[in-house]
This record gives sequence, C-alpha cells and structure tokens, in this order.
Amino acid sequence: MSRYVFKMPDLGEGTVEAEVVEWKVKVGDEVEEDSIIAEVMTDKAAVEVPAPVSGRVVSLTGGPGDMVAVGAELAVFEVAGAGVADGSPVGAAQEQAPAQPAVSVSAAAPAVLPAPGARVMTSPAIRRKAREAGIDLAAVTGSGPGGRITAADLEVHIRGDAAPAGVTVPAARREQVEEIKVIGLRRLIAQRMSEAKRNIPHFAYVEEVDVTELEALRVHLNGRLPAGVERFTLLPFIAVGLVRALSEYPQCNAHYDESRGVLLRHAGVHLGVATQTPEGLKVPVVRHAEALTLTAMAAAIGAAAQAARSGKASREQLSGSTITLTSLGKLGGIVSTPIVNAPEVAIVGVNRAVDRPMVHNGAIAIRRMMNLSSSFDHRFVDGHEAAAMIQAVKQRLEHPATLFIQD
Repeated sequence: MSRYVFKMPDLGEGTVEAEVVEWKVKVGDEVEEDSIIAEVMTDKAAVEVPAPVSGRVVSLTGGPGDMVAVGAELAVFEVAGAGVADGSPVGAAQEQAPAQPAVSVSAAAPAVLPAPGARVMTSPAIRRKAREAGIDLAAVTGSGPGGRITAADLEVHIRGDAAPAGVTVPAARREQVEEIKVIGLRRLIAQRMSEAKRNIPHFAYVEEVDVTELEALRVHLNGRLPAGVERFTLLPFIAVGLVRALSEYPQCNAHYDESRGVLLRHAGVHLGVATQTPEGLKVPVVRHAEALTLTAMAAAIGAAAQAARSGKASREQLSGSTITLTSLGKLGGIVSTPIVNAPEVAIVGVNRAVDRPMVHNGAIAIRRMMNLSSSFDHRFVDGHEAAAMIQAVKQRLEHPATLFIQD
C-alpha cells in the first residue's frame, strides 16, 4: 500500500486558489476513481472535483469556506501499489510530482475536472458508460467548454456519427477569432456610452400610446401628396408632439455642465435624431424644432438623417442637441432602454406600432398601439416630471388635432 497526495488542480484563467464549498467524502471513506469528492469555487465558476484514484481517504485539507492554493495538498489517499504518475505517492523520499495541467471550466454550470494523467474532460457517469460500451473516450470529440465530452457527444460516437435519413448534420466551424480594433467613431461611441451609463443615474419610463387616429391622419395626408414626394412617417408627428410638450416641461430640455455644476435650460429645442449609419450611431441635429411645421419637421429630419448616413454631416450638424429622439423603426420592439445623450438630461425612444386588441369605449376593438420608452437623468428630472412630460406627448399623439394648435 502507498499514499497518494492529490494537489489542488490548476483551474485555468489565472486562478491561483479556490474555495472549498463542500466535501462529498470524509476521512476513512473508500472512493472509486472519477467519483466526486468535493465542490470548489473559483471567482468564475463552481467546479466538481473527481477522485484521481481509487482508494481510502486519509486526509482532507480545509473545510467549507477555506481557501486552498493551486498546487497545495487537497487530499491524501491510501492506494494499492505504487500510485500513479500525476499524483504524489508518499514514500520514504517524500517526492512530489509536478502539479496537474491547467483545465478549462465553464461559468455557466459546475464543471468536472479530468482524472490526473488523462486528457479527456467529462463526467464520471459518461466515463462509466463509455467503459461499458468499450469506447475509448480519447477518440470522442467533445463539444463542451474546453473540449469537454457531453452525453450527446458520446451518443453521437456510439451511433457512429450516423444521422437519421434526410437529416443534414451541420459541420463544426473552424475555430477562429476575428480581432476588430475599436477606433474612430466606434471608439468615441463606446467612450461616450460608458461615461453616460457610469455617470448618469438613469430613470426609465415606458408609456403605451394609442396612435390609431394618428395613423389614420398620416395615411390621409400621404394620400394627398403628389407622386414622387416623400411620404410622412410617424416620426415627424412624434417630434412635433415632443417639442410642444417641452414648452410645459423645460427641465427636460436642458444640459448639465458638470465642470461648473450648472444646469442649462434651453428656450429653443435643438432636436437630436439618433440615426444608424454604416460607421455607427450618429445624432444629427434639427435646430429650433419648436419653429417648424409638420411638413418642415419631416423635411428637416429627413435631411439630417441623410447627411449623417452619407457622411456629409458637418461637426456643427452633429452637435448641440438639447434632447434626443431615437427610433428603431420596424425593429423597434416592445420596450427599449435608451442611454441619455450627455450632456442632455432626457431621451425619448420610439417603439414599433402594432395592432392589438384593446378596450376602447367599453368594447374590445383593434387599435394601433405604440410604446414610448424614455430615459432621464434622475439627478435633475424627477420621476413625476418625467412621467408628466411623456403623458403630455401621449395626449397630443392620441388627439392629433392638438399637434396643430400653437400653445
């Protein structure tokens, strides 16, 4: 008989120690190779540790909550014979073999470490099934994290990789990683988004709007336009409604000058229109939107977006907005959480308009519904004020005649 010292394995990804979560065995227990003896926790994953050999547990290092360094003694087993290569059989010379090779673990679920000396990563149950089927696991391709063999991998191997008739099995893609340097506009977007999310306490508010009458008006107005003239979308109507509402809630049409600790409330509305371009998101500005009619608003938004997409927008055209309107159009989804375009304090997001059954005038009716998803800088815009401003927009959109009344 000899003793086998089992060291804390190298769990990969720079891990230098692991916390003992639970011992599955106690001193004196007889264990089989590959049976789970402990669960440990790194800063990335819970990991199940299998026995490296069959034998009797002589000692265990630490209890739940204790940290054990990689390469330090974790457990000692009494085994028959002279021990195995990757462990440290303890004899008169007390020689210790090198620590075990690094293994990959998954943060998504507890992983199972391979037995020392084995290259195969899998669970004891799968090893047992493979032995019963007379299969060498070294010949099985693993699809799990780090090449770990799953039950499905073993089943495919047992079937001889034969797929059912008429079923095409997709080929695995060649492992490769494309490196894309973050530069130019994308770097600037990343920097500004990070700063805004880090520095601004966002308050999100979502309200549904019945745009049935507004859609009918839009269709009617488009029907009156001559051929070749750009048709109205819902966006200019929403822009007019927002501009009209801001006259009642000027706190939302403001900049925060952090360097001076001053909030700058603007009389004029310089409307930023978030626009997706081949280079990334840009925000061209429609200046003095409060002075524009519906037709002029539609033309100004179209021109600003086109300048941004074509790369012809000047620096002045892409700066100075006091509030931003953002829309994903047909991809708008149900709800979004837009990030405030600092130094502004508010952004209004437009979601997709869809037909839904609603209670209208006491009866179920199909109505055209659309959500407004907005975010506010909660340091300067209180929740009540944010909700009231969006409600003011909602009232104008649900009663579109009011869009044409000067406040």
